[in-house]
Amino acid sequence: MNSLLKTWWIGARPRTLPAAIVPVLVGASLALREGSFSLLPFVAALLASILIQIGTNLTNDVADYLKGADKNRAGPVRITQAGLATPRQVIAMTAITFGLAAILGVYLIYVAGWPILLVGVLSILAGIGYTAGPFPLAYNGLGDVFTFIFFGLVATVGAYFIHAKTITLPSVIAALPVALMVTNIIVINNMRDIPSDTLAHKRTLAVIIGDRATRLEYAVFAFSACFIAASLLWMGWQHRSAFPVWLVFLVSTLVLAQDRVRTVYAAHQPMQFNKALAATSLSHLIFGILFATSIAIS
Repeated sequence: MNSLLKTWWIGARPRTLPAAIVPVLVGASLALREGSFSLLPFVAALLASILIQIGTNLTNDVADYLKGADKNRAGPVRITQAGLATPRQVIAMTAITFGLAAILGVYLIYVAGWPILLVGVLSILAGIGYTAGPFPLAYNGLGDVFTFIFFGLVATVGAYFIHAKTITLPSVIAALPVALMVTNIIVINNMRDIPSDTLAHKRTLAVIIGDRATRLEYAVFAFSACFIAASLLWMGWQHRSAFPVWLVFLVSTLVLAQDRVRTVYAAHQPMQFNKALAATSLSHLIFGILFATSIAIS
């Protein structure tokens, strides 16, 4: 991989991409179960979601650099702070990324109507406003809320709407565990950065409530996601033959959650937090695949 591609690969933060993939998988699995799934809209929605995630990551990269929040950074490399790309280059690539997502959005609007326009515009604006703009969400204790709403609820329900052209109660309930799991990626990231964010006057929720409460938040979110997802599957399955699948899902996700919570509570050094962050992102992907598969075969 040449240096230019490697730079943008680092800037895209591939380990965060499960946050964009899982909602689309879960929304599509609900549509598949109901017989309204369409392949091409699924692919377009998946690519658009990934592009919005990458655009958000790039915005975060350059905005934190310009605000001075990366001076004492303990996390993975940021391309602007490391001098791998100039702020102007990162801003240009951000615009290109969001632009490509918007082009895909035009097709999705054609398929599913104007609600997708609203979802797309709000998602892009929220991605930019996470760390940029006059009231950056991450700097004012709203990063967790933003992630929960846009990369959890809106992304999952929106992915379902593209196929079904409607919003149902099961689609909203299915979005809740996805929202909880994806928010934990932000929770562990901000937990690691409490010292540096405090110095940079970046008032994340972790800075506001402190280390101990943030660890508790992570644990509550991890276990709640398992029980909400299992409850939805239990209500959706009408035949006893599905019970073994439900049991496997519940046990597997609880074991996964317990392992991640133990890892987070044991983390105290930046390297430990970085490993916990990677593990959290991976567990989100595993959880999403298990959840989506379980929904589809129910």
